[in-house]
Amino acid sequence: MPVSLVAPRLLLMGGGAVRNLGEVLGQFGLSRPLVVTDPFMVSSGLVEHALAPLRAAGMSPAVFSDTVPDPTDTVIEAGVAAMRAGSYDCLVGFGGGSPMDTAKAMAILAAAPPGTHIRAFKVPAAANAGALPIICVPTTAGTGSEATRFTVITDTARDEKMLIAGLGALPLAAVVDHELTFGLPKRITADTGIDSLTHALEAFVSKRANPVADDYARSAMRLIAPNLRRVWADPQDAAAREAMMRGATLAGLAFSNASVALVHGMSRPVGAHFHVPHGMSNAMLLPAVTAFGLEAGRARYAEAARVMGIATDQEGDQSACAKLVEELRALNRDLAVPTPAAYGIARTAWDSVLPTMAAQALASGSPGNNPRVPDADEIVALYRETYGA
Repeated sequence: MPVSLVAPRLLLMGGGAVRNLGEVLGQFGLSRPLVVTDPFMVSSGLVEHALAPLRAAGMSPAVFSDTVPDPTDTVIEAGVAAMRAGSYDCLVGFGGGSPMDTAKAMAILAAAPPGTHIRAFKVPAAANAGALPIICVPTTAGTGSEATRFTVITDTARDEKMLIAGLGALPLAAVVDHELTFGLPKRITADTGIDSLTHALEAFVSKRANPVADDYARSAMRLIAPNLRRVWADPQDAAAREAMMRGATLAGLAFSNASVALVHGMSRPVGAHFHVPHGMSNAMLLPAVTAFGLEAGRARYAEAARVMGIATDQEGDQSACAKLVEELRALNRDLAVPTPAAYGIARTAWDSVLPTMAAQALASGSPGNNPRVPDADEIVALYRETYGA
């Protein structure tokens, strides 16, 4: 059976790669970039890592820096207005997942008729058109957005994180430079790292898995699993940082071509309602959701445990699966991932939105890719299990 695969036309990877950003644009005949980033990147001066090579290439980049941690429909509309106010021929998403996702959604919405709301492109709609090409430069080893056909945008009127998918969200090129991650706080390093591990694991067990996406996922898990604790313990560990960055991009390629599953379906509503960072909400859910799916996907979860180095080739599937769940719990302990309770979410607030979050999770379509597909009651039960003491 044919396998459909999507990927950026160019991936430039390695230490110092960002210094070639101007050359990357030039290869595609682009010269009038709007750099989409966040306020911290501007105030800290980190955005100069993108602006300086563009200027050195003779370009005059403009900056849109009003992105927020969970990109919203209102920010996307403001970004489109900024796009239309200038004469740009591309968007450069520079930062973590939020600026990259914002740039993608801006391109998609700008290609639509005036007055269209970004929710018109929510899955299962196909967002295959973009007004401008997108070049992504990630500064975290986590979301993999630089390599995917997805963006996630919050509908502020409905408190819903919308999954938007299509070729309009696929970057033309990505510049992946692990040296941009050296200054990340430990919390962001941990959350984005577990996010990338979740991408690889969910892509591998997804009902939409395919042999090529499997290769990406295996490679990502081999890189991420032994290096996540290393970058947590020593943020300046260059070899571990490089492995994490490469693993995050490979995980992005994996889930862009096989999709994520129940963890992400349940995670997005948590972020929308309680503003928990995406990687952290994934981490909160990952052990319980993995345990939920073990019996239905035992062989795949067991292989993932072996690929990650958690179980040996000689161990049976049941033992390997048990070790996988215990490792995910241990990883949360070692990286100080809080439960929703420890994060400060009141039990009454959590319980009051469980039916809504379950409905939103199911509507995203991601739970349908899980080895064991839950109903709404089972999702509510998993949310209750995850809450903590």
